[in-house]
Amino acid sequence: MNPLEQEIRALIESEGPIPVSRYMALCLGHPRHGYYMTRDPFGASGDFVTAPEVSQMFGEMIGIWCAEVWRAAGEPAKINLVELGPGRGTLMADVLRAAKIVPAFRAAIDVHLVETSPALAEAQRKTLSASGATVRWHESVATLPGGPLIVIANEFVDALPVDQFMKTETGWHERRVGLREGQLAFALDPAPFPKIETLLPQGAQARTGALFERRDLTPVREIARRIAADGDAALLIDYGHENSGFGDTLQAVRGHKPVDPLQGPSEADLTAHVDFEALARTALREGVHTIGPVTQGQFLRNLGIELRAENLKRGKDAATVAAVDTALARLTGPSPGMGELFKAIALVHPAIGDIPGFDT
Repeated sequence: MNPLEQEIRALIESEGPIPVSRYMALCLGHPRHGYYMTRDPFGASGDFVTAPEVSQMFGEMIGIWCAEVWRAAGEPAKINLVELGPGRGTLMADVLRAAKIVPAFRAAIDVHLVETSPALAEAQRKTLSASGATVRWHESVATLPGGPLIVIANEFVDALPVDQFMKTETGWHERRVGLREGQLAFALDPAPFPKIETLLPQGAQARTGALFERRDLTPVREIARRIAADGDAALLIDYGHENSGFGDTLQAVRGHKPVDPLQGPSEADLTAHVDFEALARTALREGVHTIGPVTQGQFLRNLGIELRAENLKRGKDAATVAAVDTALARLTGPSPGMGELFKAIALVHPAIGDIPGFDT
């Protein structure tokens, strides 16, 4: 039994079963034992691989997107380029390299990384040390400086904690994490959850046994509010579903394989699929426009990733050509690729017109 499980058991014994969102937040962000606080989980030697680790092409396309948004916003002399959940810093490094093709944009950038993990912040410092950029770190979006900003967030929203609710014959009940026969186990709060109808998808009809997830989208709300006030746009890429619905999407991954989310708290990555309809509703309430979602494959192809792949292969040996083709298929193709499950959505200031990547 690891130290975090001991703490969670003591908490349950003291207070009773805890919400799934609290369990998820402790597993990922506990200040001493949290999953992201103590390790670098990315890459082949970690627990999962994100798109920036697959190929430089992913970050380069996002760099091009950022430059085009900057142009659409009137080419401000200074722009805060913000990344939420920057991983190892790989994505930002590729974005900054691609930005050099528009020198005025590159010169306008001030880089800000929102990161709570000391271990990952150190990895980001190493990755970005040769970029030539001045980088500032923040523990939340609340401390970002004023002025126009472009925000990128790849696989950030999926790690925001979710609450879960199940419909029974007596109504909707919150799903919680408790103890059963000495083991962590899911349980339902015996009291029906009040006013659940205000949370459910409009007009949704759910059968007994249906499970509904609600995510705390506070960071998205704060970013949307900032964009509405100061400009310019945010790009969020994540895996999930376009429309609100029902289903249990909580999952844990360790060593690139699915595991029980209640086994070894803090030893596996915990995520849940993103509800893009709920995300868009949250942003729209703050006064921004939303564009998308479109699939990641469509978004990257619209930005020219296939042409970039051809350029990378030109004059190269067979092994390099094969590696580029494999990466392109993984980024843009259907399952087991990321091209369809992953989706992109933009939050945009109302004064900005068309932006690239979202043509259908």
